[in-house]
Amino acid sequence: MHAIDTQPATPAKGLALHYKVLIGFALGTVAGLTAHATALDAAWIHGLIEYASKPFGQIFLNLLFMLVVPLIFSALVLGVAELGDIAALGRLGWKTLLYTGAVTAAAVGIGLLCVNVFQPGLHMDPALVQKTLSGNLLKAGEIVAKGNDLRLMDLLVNIVPHNIVGAMADDKQKLGIVFFALMVGIGLVMKPTPGTRAFKNAMHGLFEICMHLIGLFIRLAPYAVAAFMFNLTFQLGWDVIRSLVWFVATVLVALAIHGFVVIPLWVRVMGRMSPLAFFRGTQEATLTAFATASSTATLPVTLRVAEDELKLPRKVSRFVLTVGASANHHGTALFEGITVLFLAQVYGVHLALPQQLMVLVLCILGGIGTAGIPSGSLPVIAMICGIVGINPDGIGIIIGVNTFLDMCRTALNVTGDLATAVVVAQRSGERDLPGDDDLGRLDEIVR
Repeated sequence: MHAIDTQPATPAKGLALHYKVLIGFALGTVAGLTAHATALDAAWIHGLIEYASKPFGQIFLNLLFMLVVPLIFSALVLGVAELGDIAALGRLGWKTLLYTGAVTAAAVGIGLLCVNVFQPGLHMDPALVQKTLSGNLLKAGEIVAKGNDLRLMDLLVNIVPHNIVGAMADDKQKLGIVFFALMVGIGLVMKPTPGTRAFKNAMHGLFEICMHLIGLFIRLAPYAVAAFMFNLTFQLGWDVIRSLVWFVATVLVALAIHGFVVIPLWVRVMGRMSPLAFFRGTQEATLTAFATASSTATLPVTLRVAEDELKLPRKVSRFVLTVGASANHHGTALFEGITVLFLAQVYGVHLALPQQLMVLVLCILGGIGTAGIPSGSLPVIAMICGIVGINPDGIGIIIGVNTFLDMCRTALNVTGDLATAVVVAQRSGERDLPGDDDLGRLDEIVR
């Protein structure tokens, strides 16, 4: 078996990509707020957004999304095939499921605790609520309609696709692709023939192509995030942001607690790795996730970071991260819990402890079933609201700030995936992971 080069196209020397992303974020935000304050009704600004910044941002995401299906399929097939036996796959799968469930439950618990402490829904002006709802009524109705089409049993049934081609074309059926890739990988392990070895080599080639192309496309990320933030802040301005400041602050505090307290402790205690080394090694993937607001679009960068910066074994990282991009959404589950209770507070619906525990369970399951695409959690939130007796049209209240919060929670999703890979690798006894002594080496690796 030949070695796989997971390096993308070599970037030009200069400022590291993740710093360029931060600069793009800052410039786009300042430009958008300035334009909102000084030229809100200017036709040329609206034309710039409609015919330049919005299409550019969508093209950037499309370039990444077109690689998602071949990358998920090839990475997971190779990850399973390289395990070598079915028993090893079972052990790795159970560890991944156990650790993912435990940490996702902790994330939702933190979210529910924060929303009960800060009670952001009680700080909303009823008149402003009605104004916001009326402005987003059509979009909220579309989201609720999607939520009405979702059922938890359907999420489970769709894990086994009846048409793999259809599953590849449907963002809501990414778990079906994961299942199919697992079956193909198991078939490769069970049937080692010249034909299957040739197929495995073809998967190696497909994986290399995807990784190389993403290295080219990702160079556009700083410009894309500048376009995203310009569009968002021009549309919102400070007024909408101020009106939802309690909700936004509650989400950000909960994300920060999970991201900077729970995950570092988990990495240190269970993964035997320095949290500082972990964060330094993962910063490129985290910022790419923030820029794209999509864990699946970030997957190529996540895989490269795991193997090149964190030095995780391929057979662990490809399995854990590919599954994680489709099913391990810590930040999304946390956000879903906060949003459901926030809307309950806005509408005066009292949810007792048993009902909040039901919300916790539904958010864990919803985090698994959420599509790893921008705003993929909103239909799931609508479904959960309907189950616990909250008007799902209330989603219209938070639509304005959802894009920014989507970027934040996606960054936590990807960081959580990488933390899970670190813990699974350590607990599987695959290798010694870098600790404090490796910080110097990581400084040379991280761009």
